[in-house]
Amino acid sequence: MTDAVENAGAVQAATGAARGVTSVSDEVVEKIAGTAARAVPGVADLGGDVSRFFNSVLDKIGLDEVGDARRGISADVKGSSAIINVVLVIDAGHVVADVTEAVRAAVIEAVEKYGLTVTQVNVTVDDIELNQPGPAAGA
Repeated sequence: MTDAVENAGAVQAATGAARGVTSVSDEVVEKIAGTAARAVPGVADLGGDVSRFFNSVLDKIGLDEVGDARRGISADVKGSSAIINVVLVIDAGHVVADVTEAVRAAVIEAVEKYGLTVTQVNVTVDDIELNQPGPAAGA
């Protein structure tokens, strides 16, 4: 029995588990998830009304990159599991269920590529973008 315990310890040390712990911050997961969500067709923007308002103010004073990476995304990482919340604006003409399912799938795929397990992706549609440019005249 003692040999089995000693051998188990040797395997653990050989795999690196006894050499330290790796953790991933909420902020990193939020950035990964935000990038994935923005790439989904039908997503016009991320974030609720207030965060989009402040972002537009920052844009006007030349700080257009501040807060963009994580806006509209919150993550709670515990160990190797993550719960992610996404607040988004969809483009008019897209089916809400299709866009939200595509966002959920894209976020899960992107985050899990980094070795984490996504247990939930909660998507809230906060607004719809109606001011899309129409087709060019004469097109």
